[in-house]
Amino acid sequence: MKRIFTISIAFLILLAGSLGPQVIQHETKTINVEVPVRVYKGAEFVDHLNLEDFEIYDNGRRQKLEAVYLIKKAQIERREETQAFAPRTARHFTLMFEMIEYDARINEGLDFFVKNVLIPGDSLIIVTPVKTYRMRAESSLETDREKILRRLIEILRRDILLGNAEYRELLGDLKSLARVLASTSGIAPATGLTFEEVVFPGNSFEENLEIYATILQRLESLRWVDQKRFLDFADYLKTLDGQKDVFLFYQREFVPKIEPKLLSQVMSLYTDRVDILLSILGYLEFSRRPSVINTDFIKKAYADSSTAVHFLFLSTPAEAIPGIVMEERTEDIYEPFREMARVTGGFSDTSANFAAIMRSAAAALENYYLLYYTPDDYRADGAFREIEVRVKSGGYRVGHRGGYIAD
Repeated sequence: MKRIFTISIAFLILLAGSLGPQVIQHETKTINVEVPVRVYKGAEFVDHLNLEDFEIYDNGRRQKLEAVYLIKKAQIERREETQAFAPRTARHFTLMFEMIEYDARINEGLDFFVKNVLIPGDSLIIVTPVKTYRMRAESSLETDREKILRRLIEILRRDILLGNAEYRELLGDLKSLARVLASTSGIAPATGLTFEEVVFPGNSFEENLEIYATILQRLESLRWVDQKRFLDFADYLKTLDGQKDVFLFYQREFVPKIEPKLLSQVMSLYTDRVDILLSILGYLEFSRRPSVINTDFIKKAYADSSTAVHFLFLSTPAEAIPGIVMEERTEDIYEPFREMARVTGGFSDTSANFAAIMRSAAAALENYYLLYYTPDDYRADGAFREIEVRVKSGGYRVGHRGGYIAD
């Protein structure tokens, strides 16, 4: 069970109340749909658009727009409406760290977020590999930003190190075993020794290969993405009013693999050992990682909660180890999370500069439009209804939630 840790400096605990969802149902059973929209010309946000500049489609059918509001930070800068609404502009941020190694570059990104993005009244959730922290920025934020930053860095560093200690230990075991197997491949022809005489005492090459596969399987089980956790969190976000942004931080992962040419040498040396050949083939087959996320379920859940997901991928160079290939193992995560960002109107980027991608993501959420319409063919059938927003002219890039569940 995850415990809640409370930071007292400038924060109060955020109580999750049952506030109105983003598909608003009135007593008259009229359904009004709220759509946050961001419009860009190149990298610049476009802030001069009016109601007549937008077109909106619900399940492919054009709808009548009833109001457009321009929001900057938490303030309504401009409104245009044929029916009056009361936009809720409270800001809810979630920083979710799916990271194995603590990287000091994180500090620069957090520094920018705390000092340049947070304002009094914002709520903040920090999700680490160990715990979830719920906080609320109060008026004392302006004088306590440095203390808050130091505390957040301390928490994040501790939780990443503690929460993934077993993973890093297993990864170290994999590297050691891969080095042994690789070096054995290199010296066998020169020394005339068999693999059984060189590899760990008492272990045959086949046994060491099986040990490697077992460790790799344990490693995979530890980094398994809990889809239910993501779906439950989307349900929670749906209870919150206002602007909701999730920053999902992921780190480039590598797994040590024996160089293919060395494996070929091994296979050529043991053409008469079917057991070893089968072990190698099994090792190669296990290397193929399937996706563990049902992208369709998750992206619809976050679109329905009217939450923008920003996927920030921190790249790092691969470690150079003779005889070993450090193979990147993020293909099952990268595309699903990037698709989540796209379908929720969020931001995604890959960089070695953590502060830079945080600045870009923060800039993308500062300004937005809120569009309201009443679907003319709405049926509460539990189906996902797709939303498309177009700007009539200008060659703009438009980002928005991809739809909602008609419930």
